[in-house]
Amino acid sequence: MASLSVLLLTALAALLVARWWWRRRRLVALMERIPGPFALPLLGNTLEQTVEHDELFVRLNGITQLFGRQHGVCRTWFCTQPYVLLSSPDAVECVLASNRHTDKSDEYLYLRPWLGTGLLTSWGAKWHRRRKVLTPAFHFRILDDFIDVFREQADVLADRFVQQAEQAGRRGFNVFPLVTLCTLDIICETAMGRKVHAQVDSESPYVRAVYDMAEIVLTRQSTVWYQPDWLFRLTPMYRRQQACLRDLHGFSNKMILERKEEFRRSRDQRGQDLDDDLGSKKRLAFLDLLIEASQDGAVLSDEDIREEVDTFMFEGHDTTSAAISWCTFLIGCDPHVQRQVHAELDDIFADDPDRGVTMKDLNDMKYLECCIKEALRLYPSVPAFARSLREDVQIGPYTVPAGTTAMIVVYMLHRNAEVFPEPEVFNPDRFLPDNCVGRHPFAYVPFSAGPRNCIGQKFALLEEKAVLSALLRRLRFESLDRREDLTLHGELIIRPKDGLRVRAFARPHPSKTASKTATAVNK
Repeated sequence: MASLSVLLLTALAALLVARWWWRRRRLVALMERIPGPFALPLLGNTLEQTVEHDELFVRLNGITQLFGRQHGVCRTWFCTQPYVLLSSPDAVECVLASNRHTDKSDEYLYLRPWLGTGLLTSWGAKWHRRRKVLTPAFHFRILDDFIDVFREQADVLADRFVQQAEQAGRRGFNVFPLVTLCTLDIICETAMGRKVHAQVDSESPYVRAVYDMAEIVLTRQSTVWYQPDWLFRLTPMYRRQQACLRDLHGFSNKMILERKEEFRRSRDQRGQDLDDDLGSKKRLAFLDLLIEASQDGAVLSDEDIREEVDTFMFEGHDTTSAAISWCTFLIGCDPHVQRQVHAELDDIFADDPDRGVTMKDLNDMKYLECCIKEALRLYPSVPAFARSLREDVQIGPYTVPAGTTAMIVVYMLHRNAEVFPEPEVFNPDRFLPDNCVGRHPFAYVPFSAGPRNCIGQKFALLEEKAVLSALLRRLRFESLDRREDLTLHGELIIRPKDGLRVRAFARPHPSKTASKTATAVNK
């Protein structure tokens, strides 16, 4: 009997190995038909990819340019894991437009200690349920309630820019850190209803934990020996991660408990429902909306709420700061574009140059919106994102096998000369309505596209308009760095290695300018 058991186990093991080998043989054969760099057995292209973040960004873009020129598809290997890099609208559509390819890739696993399985990292039925629950939180009535937060924090940022301009003079200053603290203030107040005063106190434990955790995630994604959990737990970085999580989750959990208690007291006193709240002057945070949707834990538990609040904090912080910083820099590079933006803003606020921005004002900023979209084309906040393919996909002439990671290289997709002539030129006119007619729907995806597009893209665009308009109403910018001299970090977001330096000059008050013009005409 013992010999028979051993024989059966041996046969089963041999069968499993043979099955794995056959499936692997097919996968390798299909992948080798796709153009790409030479790959070593087992190691693949790992040696070329284990480099500094800025160099890795350059190499991935280089592989895309060199091997993906014809069909927008090429392949590379990270150890034994196959990747396809997609950079043409048709190729990208094959993945993003399908309801079958909505699972995020394994790179997102390193976010789960922080974000759990919230909307960004969840999959399947759980993702569908969460998306359905969260969509109402981004209704235009809710977004209108956030305008006050955008305006207040943007005014603080504008004051800081004025101070920096006075102190730095013609030497200029780096806009990135100032804008990042502003967007962190905005996201904390809109997500949790609490001010963290990051623009005043950039060394608060919560602010530090956000930055440290993002760095840890990126390091794990790009470094082989940090990826296995058992090995990562032996390192000092793991202990650093645990300290960050205590600060991040501790802050979120505290806010949830406090807001739930406030929410209950407020509901008991007023006896109103959420629709009444929306019509009142009370400012609702994203957290309040989740508490209402939770139905006392029947739909969302406290842990579920924390996952979504932390996800909103993560997704809505660095991405918007990058978009605002790049747009400021690009406008500062082009005096003609800047004059058009100033003219639009002066026209919108002609009735009262000192009044605060409203939702109508933001909707009227058509040319500024074109500038933001063009900045996101050249420097998309997220330069690449990935999906795990659970079944074979036909992309052009190639069959991409199940088990492959499909990486959408947004940075290169947006530089397709067939869609965007002279792709390196900053030209906001590309996004005027008439110029968008007939454009491939997957040629421009700064907020992803298809079923898993960014749920907060309207929020982000309104925030970016509010902050940029606050800056440009008061200041004129001159960028000091040349675009071709910048070294880019293709990290979780795309950022310049050494920052973006600008000079800022106070603009004449529009009412005074108009008064001088009128006097000159009368004379």
